[in-house]
Amino acid sequence: MRRTSPLALLVAAVLGGGVGFLVDHLLTLGGRATFTPAIGLPILLGLLGALCLALAWPVRRSVRTAGAPRVDPFAAVRIAMLAKASSIVGAVFGGGAVGLLIYVSTRPVTPALGSMATTIATIAAGAALVAAALVAEHFCSLPPDAEDPDERESADPEPGEHRH
Repeated sequence: MRRTSPLALLVAAVLGGGVGFLVDHLLTLGGRATFTPAIGLPILLGLLGALCLALAWPVRRSVRTAGAPRVDPFAAVRIAMLAKASSIVGAVFGGGAVGLLIYVSTRPVTPALGSMATTIATIAAGAALVAAALVAEHFCSLPPDAEDPDERESADPEPGEHRH
């Protein structure tokens, strides 16, 4: 499994930001109030980050500590995939909140402090989720195997290489 690339996270954040900006713009065009994230959203994003770290910690301990109980490899892969998905979700929600904040800050009327606070909290929680999920994904990675010279000789030859 490949690790989450920074480009994927950047694309997810930019797309989320565009959607957040567009949603507020369309709501304003329709004569409605702009969208404000509920206070539960940053709390849930933070809890998801904590859950990713809590699930990945036994995998890290199993890999790094001699004599630690073994972890099911399928469970480790599931946790790594959860961490990968969580980092993308954090980028999308954090980017979406940035889009909301950009739109609201470009309006001539100053928004209420409560709506700005939850939007900023959502940005912070999205960034924290990305960070926690990337750390959890790192916890689930296996260390590189030491190269054994005997294994290299018994391995298949490279294309264009002949053995005698």
